[in-house]
Amino acid sequence: MELLANNYRPNSLKDIIGQEHLIGDNKILSNLVKNKKLFSMILYGKPGIGKTSIAYALVNELNIRYRFLNAVINSKSDFEVVVEEAKMYGEMVVIMDEIHRLNKDKQDLLLPYLENGLIILIGLTTSNPYHIINPAIRSRCQIFELHELSSENIINGLKNIAKSEKIKIDNKSLEYIANISSGDFRNAINLLDVASSATNDNKITIDLLKTINSKPVFFADKNGDGHYDVLSAFQKSIRGSDVDASLHYLARLIEEGDLDSIYRRMSVIAYEDIGLANPSIGPKVMAAISAAERVGLPEARIPLGTIVTEMALSPKSNSAHLALDNALNDIRSGNTGNVPNNIKTTSPDYKYPHNYPNHYVKQNYMPENIKNKKYYFPANNKYEDNLNKLHNDMKKEN
Repeated sequence: MELLANNYRPNSLKDIIGQEHLIGDNKILSNLVKNKKLFSMILYGKPGIGKTSIAYALVNELNIRYRFLNAVINSKSDFEVVVEEAKMYGEMVVIMDEIHRLNKDKQDLLLPYLENGLIILIGLTTSNPYHIINPAIRSRCQIFELHELSSENIINGLKNIAKSEKIKIDNKSLEYIANISSGDFRNAINLLDVASSATNDNKITIDLLKTINSKPVFFADKNGDGHYDVLSAFQKSIRGSDVDASLHYLARLIEEGDLDSIYRRMSVIAYEDIGLANPSIGPKVMAAISAAERVGLPEARIPLGTIVTEMALSPKSNSAHLALDNALNDIRSGNTGNVPNNIKTTSPDYKYPHNYPNHYVKQNYMPENIKNKKYYFPANNKYEDNLNKLHNDMKKEN
């Protein structure tokens, strides 16, 4: 039996719900159709807000030959077939779901054809491409973020479907579906479909809906906060050493079920915000992530809750990553200089530190024009204090 959501997949951009920042008079995607142009792009945002529908609407309105691939499910040989087909016809649009999971072999296969325009890529992902998609792919695509759908968007869309399907449903029931779908229009349509199939007279009530689904479907947040705002609050709470707020935002992220975002953010926090104040936290975070992946939800909450509590209570230091940022700023502004002769590959003047007491000998390592430059400034914490004391003692004894 055909799903209602598939029956009502939009054929043109004017049928897309929401995304007014991209679709409409003088908006970029609508102008592409108007000008009969298409370029490689990545559409990202939460599930059920129109990524796939927009991709299909674009190729349908532009009447362009296309193929749909999934970065995980389809094999490299499937990709090779599409490339050969593109060569045969001179151009091909590839709509690729889960593009954030594209492996290196498939990337290497596609890149030259993206470069020469033989393949136009429309990538779809729920993950932020700036964080997770390979830069080589990302640099060849325009990136568009799709916005969360409002309850009004979903209600209006459901009204149109209900009218076409002769489904009887009142406004309160429509509002209920919109609220529990949390901005996922596909989920809202599926609930309408199930409810209408569960009635004798095609009339849907709130009581019926509650027997089918009484729990909100989370992705961003049922209170309306954006997914990335919750991730930001999670990191800032740990950085601010507020253990209760850290656990609160962790709970919201767990309820969404987006463990990958939790793992990535914890890995960053371990080195960005805790760093040298507690260097053992990095391996501990990796161990907690490994345990969470092994057991899955709901038990994954146990190692995650334990490590987040320790991260929030841990002393903090950002000295190491700030030191590297200072060095990167010099490189990018051209403040570099030549490698000193004494540490070049074949230099006879290099002094091998392991041949000296305490494995230390004074010699110049920095380029001459920045030889007195300092990047690292230790933070005030026990571990860095001890490191720097040992470092200074080592130099004093030589």
